[in-house]
Amino acid sequence: MSRQLIASTSPYAQIIGFSRAVRVDNHISIGGTAPIDEHGMTVGVGNPAIQTQQCIETIKAALESAGCSLNDVVRTRIMLTNIDHWKEVAEVRGQYFTGILPVDTVVEVSRFINPDWLIEIEVDAIVSQVT
Repeated sequence: MSRQLIASTSPYAQIIGFSRAVRVDNHISIGGTAPIDEHGMTVGVGNPAIQTQQCIETIKAALESAGCSLNDVVRTRIMLTNIDHWKEVAEVRGQYFTGILPVDTVVEVSRFINPDWLIEIEVDAIVSQVT
């Protein structure tokens, strides 16, 4: 069994002790991905669509670092601080996943560590090739 850790640029990664993604054989888990850029700065404050795009782009980069792609995603979990944002978020998600069709869950949460975050996304992927 092989285990690969993909580092996070989150300012909370060292404090909490987490990776952006973990690949074990052909399974990749990506934890709650916040709308932050490579410098740990929040992107799209007040804009759920821009924050969703940032989350998915971060996830895409982590998957590529793990040797796979969005095509390997089998599940997404979307957590929103305001469930009324679901449609804006769904439209952005659809731009990335309409042809892939992973299962999805959307839930409302009370808040995140950073109050500027409107969304976090988790992803599970399974690749056909074991490296």
